[in-house]
Amino acid sequence: MSLTTATAPPPAGPESRHRPARRSRLEPPNRWAGLLTLGWLVVVAVPLLVMISWALQSRDAYLAEGPLAPPRAITADNLVTVFDSGFLQFFVNTAVVTVACVGLTLIVSVPAAYAIVRSPSRIVALGFRGFLLGLAIPAQATIIPIYLMIVRMGLYDTLGAIILPTTAFSLPLAVLVLASALRDVPREQYEAMTLDGASAWRMMFSLVVPMSLGSVITVGVYTALTAWNGFLFPLILTQSEDQRVLTLGLWSFQSEFGVNVPGLMTAVLLSALPVFVAYLFARRWLIAGLAGMGGK
Repeated sequence: MSLTTATAPPPAGPESRHRPARRSRLEPPNRWAGLLTLGWLVVVAVPLLVMISWALQSRDAYLAEGPLAPPRAITADNLVTVFDSGFLQFFVNTAVVTVACVGLTLIVSVPAAYAIVRSPSRIVALGFRGFLLGLAIPAQATIIPIYLMIVRMGLYDTLGAIILPTTAFSLPLAVLVLASALRDVPREQYEAMTLDGASAWRMMFSLVVPMSLGSVITVGVYTALTAWNGFLFPLILTQSEDQRVLTLGLWSFQSEFGVNVPGLMTAVLLSALPVFVAYLFARRWLIAGLAGMGGK
């Protein structure tokens, strides 16, 4: 005859005694964070709504009703005024400058960052210090030498006069960001591809660029914004209306006796639309690159 004995539960130890009980309810929302978020939304949204309101009303209605009055009659006359002022030509010039600057910056900065990370040469290290020195030199301090160089090269009043200096001033930060991202690539990956007989170019395009794609896209977006919103180089290095970009084209809505505010706001919204679309498509990679996560 067998007796079955009940096993007593183990005594509660000090860890289980002091273990906090599970919360049956969710934590209450952070009201201060919600209020700050709402305040930031107001700061961002109100100017945008005001710009849209001005763009939807005529110039006469804007002058008669005042800047804070909502539009009583929506009109598309401002779009006609904007496109009649040469907006499409300004847009095409800006797009050409932006694409060329992004392409040249990436073509130069990616191999330069790869050489800085992988090469033990002192000359390469000295070149990296030269790139870092470029971060401390503002464009305004060099505009006269740049102007003289552009004139002697025969590029004055061309889009190339905007592309070259814009690319040059985008390279220091691009090389710095990409060099930091390439240092995060595991050394074992380089060694494995070296054992497989891969060349330096193959390692750069098959290993480095895919693993640092976030930083590459971040550099591209930053360069595109710099070129798209550039004002100093187009102002000094171009003269004719055929070579104007959007930032200079906005001046056409300002005359000696006043400013066409509704037309100007329409042009500003149209010029900002490509930047907004580019951010929507690249925001994931942009945030990853800014957070230092590269393409991983």
